[in-house]
Amino acid sequence: MNHPQHTVLQNIDLLVDRIYEGGRKGNAGDEPLSKLLKISNQGGFRYIGSKERPLLIVLTSTLKNHDWPDNIDKENGIFTYYGDNRKPGNELHNTHRFGNQLLRDMFDRAHGSAEQRKLVPPILIFANTGNWRDVEFLGLAAPGAPNLDANHDLIAVWRMKDGKRFQNYQAKFTILNTQTISRKWIESVKQGLFITEDTPACWRSWSETGNYQALKAPRTLEHRSREEQLPSDNLGTKTIKLIYDRFSENPYGFEPCAAKIAEMMLQRIDNIDLTRPSRDGGRDAVGKYKIGEGDSAVLVDFALEAKCYAPSNSVGVKELSRLISRLRHRQFGVLVTTSYVSTQTYQEIKMDGHPIVIIAAADIVRTLKSAGISTENQVLSWLSSFNP
Repeated sequence: MNHPQHTVLQNIDLLVDRIYEGGRKGNAGDEPLSKLLKISNQGGFRYIGSKERPLLIVLTSTLKNHDWPDNIDKENGIFTYYGDNRKPGNELHNTHRFGNQLLRDMFDRAHGSAEQRKLVPPILIFANTGNWRDVEFLGLAAPGAPNLDANHDLIAVWRMKDGKRFQNYQAKFTILNTQTISRKWIESVKQGLFITEDTPACWRSWSETGNYQALKAPRTLEHRSREEQLPSDNLGTKTIKLIYDRFSENPYGFEPCAAKIAEMMLQRIDNIDLTRPSRDGGRDAVGKYKIGEGDSAVLVDFALEAKCYAPSNSVGVKELSRLISRLRHRQFGVLVTTSYVSTQTYQEIKMDGHPIVIIAAADIVRTLKSAGISTENQVLSWLSSFNP
């Protein structure tokens, strides 16, 4: 029996964060996107039109693939998506659904002339909810991001599977600032008419000028809860346990590991130097973070503290006070922990305006995933480069 909403999908508008429910028969016919947009009922990368001249592109993701960690940053309106060359044996662009070829072409046009940019089709982003075949609409997207140039918004990354190396794309999209995508515009787009009276203003602006109007959703609370700082799935929990088990008997050994994690997450770090163990048992690092490019760049000093704690043991006021006390004017601090910062401590940091970057357990997991380090064997191999 079909779900009631499943029978009217072809007539309704798209609303950001709305869930579109599929059927309940337990087969491919339950898939809602084929009814909602009249596209194929399979694949994470789907399009209407031809691969040479796509009219509408639909990207879907589970947001839970550990090897290919698609994700959405709702605070800044940035969606990260990995292409469809996900196993060895094919050249980067030679994929079954031509997804990577379409990515290459649309990003080339996005960085081309104004006339080329107008050929970029609207991109609709959906996420699987995990409930039957229901999907959630994440928004209308444009290729690229305001702070990324053509060398950084679409990059080919290397991965290895079964001992064989291959490349896939990592693409950055901007979720544009509109809540509703009207059915009238969708039907016009399918006919190749991207700019009409029904076109969202944010798409018109990007298409005509290249200006991104991102859909940003700032947090209502500046501090993160315990749950937000700890891994949300079993694989992430296992990753943190492997790191903790390796260094729990020798906290000093965690210091170079923490420094590397900071470099991976804060990619503008220029250099980082480990310092000798201190009397209270802690061990720190100091470094410089680069702002700007070339001769105009400036280097900002920072101090790093690493805490290899069991996930059940929070980082409290005492540990953060030590880091804060070491900061001088125009410096910032970085805390890397396999655990989390207690609620009271996190609140005090934010309320008092201390410039501290918190890299908690969940951040470590996300950072490693983005680097292609997610399975147990991959984590153990990475950890083997550090002395226990």
